[in-house]
Amino acid sequence: QNAATAQGARAMDLDDAPKKPANMVIGENLDAISVAELEQRIQALASEILRLKAEIAKKQASRNAAAAFFKN
Repeated sequence: QNAATAQGARAMDLDDAPKKPANMVIGENLDAISVAELEQRIQALASEILRLKAEIAKKQASRNAAAAFFKN
């Protein structure tokens, strides 16, 4: 039952992760893509940028706390 609980928690984490549209390819030709889809892509990428910046801040805070701890 413990393994099932852990597996369920992992599945939830994966479901919560932002997802880029399946057909989005960085650098692809955008001529055939509608304005609405381009706007959706911008929104998805902006959300991902915010998520990445938050992770960087979290890791920097952790590193700084460790550096301060070992400095004393």
